[in-house]
Amino acid sequence: MALTKSERRKRINLRIRKKIKGSAERPRLSVFRSNKQIYVQVIDDLSGKTLVSASSKEKEAGDSVRGIAQAAVVGKLIAGKCRDKGIETVVFDRGGYKYHGRVKSLAEAAREGGLKF
Repeated sequence: MALTKSERRKRINLRIRKKIKGSAERPRLSVFRSNKQIYVQVIDDLSGKTLVSASSKEKEAGDSVRGIAQAAVVGKLIAGKCRDKGIETVVFDRGGYKYHGRVKSLAEAAREGGLKF
């Protein structure tokens, strides 16, 4: 039986999450990508709390850019918010998406912004 796109992504995400755990010292940077927007959270899995979040819907991200450029803006935004909270290193969770396009752009911009992963 063939899987739908979302079922396939969930299966891949579970496989990734078996290996990746976020802690207070090194939280998990989780990415969710919809057709129009991109969302990022920095999560401490041990306490089950979201420490920092950013998305393309925020005013700082701006409405004029879309796609890969939009993801880069969100990557810089999350890196700045993490720096303000004192978070330097994270574990990258691509959320079942390929490391390509918007996900790759977000990750590279977060690295440029000062995050280490």
